Amino acid sequence: MTTIDSFDARLVRVPLTRPWASDVTTVGVIATHVVLSDGVEGWGFSWTPQIGAEAVLAHLAHDIAPFAQGRDADPAELWDATWAHIHEAGGGGVTTIGLAGLDLAVWDATARAAGLSITDHLGRARSSAVAYGSGVNLHYSLDELVAQAERWIEAGFDAVKIKVGKPDIAEDVARVRAVRETLGPRRALMIDANQRWHLEKATEAIAALSAFDLAWIEEPLRADDLAAHTELARRIAVPIALGENLHTIHRFGDFLRAGAGQIVQPNVVRVGGITPFLRIAALAADHRVALHPHLLPELSGQLALALPEVPGIAPPLAEDVEDAGFGALGALADPSPVVIADGRLTDLPHVGLGLRFR
Repeated sequence: MTTIDSFDARLVRVPLTRPWASDVTTVGVIATHVVLSDGVEGWGFSWTPQIGAEAVLAHLAHDIAPFAQGRDADPAELWDATWAHIHEAGGGGVTTIGLAGLDLAVWDATARAAGLSITDHLGRARSSAVAYGSGVNLHYSLDELVAQAERWIEAGFDAVKIKVGKPDIAEDVARVRAVRETLGPRRALMIDANQRWHLEKATEAIAALSAFDLAWIEEPLRADDLAAHTELARRIAVPIALGENLHTIHRFGDFLRAGAGQIVQPNVVRVGGITPFLRIAALAADHRVALHPHLLPELSGQLALALPEVPGIAPPLAEDVEDAGFGALGALADPSPVVIADGRLTDLPHVGLGLRFR
């Protein structure tokens, strides 16, 4: 039996080329490293854009690493045992974000031992995935927003996503109209409210914005408000996308059974790593709901290439936030394991996750 010989973590602050807000100029990456009893090494990470990086680092050092030492390195067995151990501190959030750092490092080591990329280790389903242009742009002026949409068109994206949630719905309407006019009728347009609305405001806003042929409305309400999402889904025709702030398969199950969302977007780090991500993907397939991974295309894009085809369900998309990839930000010790060009994500030759941080 291969076991965990050692595990450590360190905090890396990655400066953003395009700040996500006046107070969000960096993202926090907790880089992790595991050594297995057979000598194989693996590298992973936890991630949080603004809140909690130091808490995650402390959780890894004081709670997760000591528990993992000497345990079976099988990813599923290790994940289940560790999650049960740390559950006293909460079923999700800091706990699962921290646990991702261990899970990803172990998966990396497992794939490296096999001499394969994580996509090929899991089982490749496709050679490329459609990518969509995305941006944290609610603070952009209208001219800046339109210029960003023009850059996405120039880069070959056929689908883009912008932020909404201005205090005045009329301003959201003006911004979405301008982007739709820039994109033309052929390209897909998604909007993301980042939990800014309550039920009545969301109903009013989506009624006004649905005129612009929206592919989905993302996180219209507070992420943990199941009842409000269920009622909003009953009221509107625009598909609801959710899940970047759901942390466990149990919460995804609650929302899917209630019909509260038509698209799920698990964040591979926030749910605790590849092990739970794959389980959530299987659950989404059982419910015949499309799954599009949230952010982190260098990793989630590789998983998108491995997710099985589900007949009648759209294949997974990769989200490319402008100038926010780890490779583009100079955060990686090696070349990025993926490339996004002409609106598609493909992987490059590498082993494991291909993600080691400077």
